[in-house]
Amino acid sequence: MEKTLVLIKPDAFSKHYSGDILKRYEQEGLRIVAMKLLKMDERLASIHYAEHIGRPYYKDLVGFMTSGPIVALVLEGEGAIAKVRRINGKTNPAEAEEGTLRKQFATASNRNAVHASDSPESANREIHIFFNETEIYDGTYTIPD
Repeated sequence: MEKTLVLIKPDAFSKHYSGDILKRYEQEGLRIVAMKLLKMDERLASIHYAEHIGRPYYKDLVGFMTSGPIVALVLEGEGAIAKVRRINGKTNPAEAEEGTLRKQFATASNRNAVHASDSPESANREIHIFFNETEIYDGTYTIPD
């Protein structure tokens, strides 16, 4: 089973879309194996967005991501990385397909509701920025009747 990191960004959180977003991932067969609410600070942003440091948009990106709470989660499932990226849609909501989260909840390419890892290497790196191994549930679970 593949794991990926998802961040529900401050814009989506502030508009109370978190539940709808989580529900969509679960409806698509993905399993939440870790989740937390936090406020990203500049240090955490610099680690997560290290490859963007020095780019013209970096300061705005960090300002946005530190502006309010985010929900960090690890999703697990067959082909989770590609599946989540398909569910999320293109970065620019104007170009995103109907039915994607960004088409539904994002307002601009730099205020696009959700982040998702883009490769197994990125997922492994990003997951461990936000979660340690004891915070990731690695087992099966069932809900009692």
